[in-house]
Amino acid sequence: MTPAARVATSIELLDTIVAAARGQGAPADRILAEWFRGNRFAGSKDRRAIRELVYAAIRACGPIPESGRAAMLRLAEVDPAIAPLFDGSRYGPAPIGEGETAAQGGIAPDWLTQRLAADGIADNEAVALLDRAPLDLRVNTLKSDRAGIDLPEEAEPTAAPQGLRAAAGTKVEQWPAYREGLVEIQDTGSQLACLALNAQPGETVIDLCAGGGGKTLALAAAMDNLGRLFACDTDRGRLSKLAPRAERAGATMIETRLLDPGREMEALQDLVGQADAVLVDAPCSGTGTWRRNPEARWRLTPQSLDRLLAMQAQILDNAVRLLRPGGRLVYVVCSLLDAEGPDQFAALRERHSALALRQLALPLGRERGQGIRLTPHQDGTDGFFIACAGAA
Repeated sequence: MTPAARVATSIELLDTIVAAARGQGAPADRILAEWFRGNRFAGSKDRRAIRELVYAAIRACGPIPESGRAAMLRLAEVDPAIAPLFDGSRYGPAPIGEGETAAQGGIAPDWLTQRLAADGIADNEAVALLDRAPLDLRVNTLKSDRAGIDLPEEAEPTAAPQGLRAAAGTKVEQWPAYREGLVEIQDTGSQLACLALNAQPGETVIDLCAGGGGKTLALAAAMDNLGRLFACDTDRGRLSKLAPRAERAGATMIETRLLDPGREMEALQDLVGQADAVLVDAPCSGTGTWRRNPEARWRLTPQSLDRLLAMQAQILDNAVRLLRPGGRLVYVVCSLLDAEGPDQFAALRERHSALALRQLALPLGRERGQGIRLTPHQDGTDGFFIACAGAA
């Protein structure tokens, strides 16, 4: 493909991504993967160039663009190499018309940029949300440890006890160490969220919003496969991904519970008052993960945020019911909005006055409300709010 043809193809893909964002459809990475599978004529260099163009254009736009072409014109404003490729060639995009407007730049839609700024995420903190994320790994202590693991490429230790950081784009999935379950891909901030729970061998631990089980696997390693560990979620598809991951990791003590949305406690009645520790990695806006999913900022609305806040509160109330006396609850969101983090946690403690605040001693982050905030700019991790409380 010529450089101009790559730009034209990227514009078509951006049109699909914009439409999906407006309609809450498939995420950008899935759209790209499906296009690559269906268009084998595009070689590896073409695929890499197209992916980079698409994501660069997404990051260059603040509010959702009117079209893929408008998004690419915005990229042309910040990258002078792009504009000459609007050359009208056979497979290239039409020339830029007089008065043709580009999409608006910025960090996010205006309402969201203002909310973030009010919550202390502005200037360099905000800009860092759209950087490219590093590739972080967690060494699986059920099979190895950071001090002794032998990897085919260099990786630097992170602040997490078993964390490593490899070069972006490293094909970790092709490593024998990955296929054999010695390492998992997991952001350092996510690893620290698991560390905050302090799961111990022999305990009863519940991962209440387990998703695909990344944090569940970290908890299984911390527990040395001893005790009871429950991975719970309302999404059957995501939860089904845990079993093969657990087999690869050698995590043999995980039990899964599929929950019915709105009736979650029906599947958890036998665990009421039994848990030593509950991890609530709640569904959230994902503002802390835009480095990985930059088009997610186009999907969030004030109304969807309100729905998320109500869901988080309900999940937290359910979590409190699961704690035994003396048990602990760790609340985690990959959001940098105070409404989802410190405000939500403070409201939980107001509703449940017997919950005692527990201080966290994490190697990264700064105090925010009654918990800890991690940010890409300050900590080099995804953005997180993490807080802990104990039952009386």
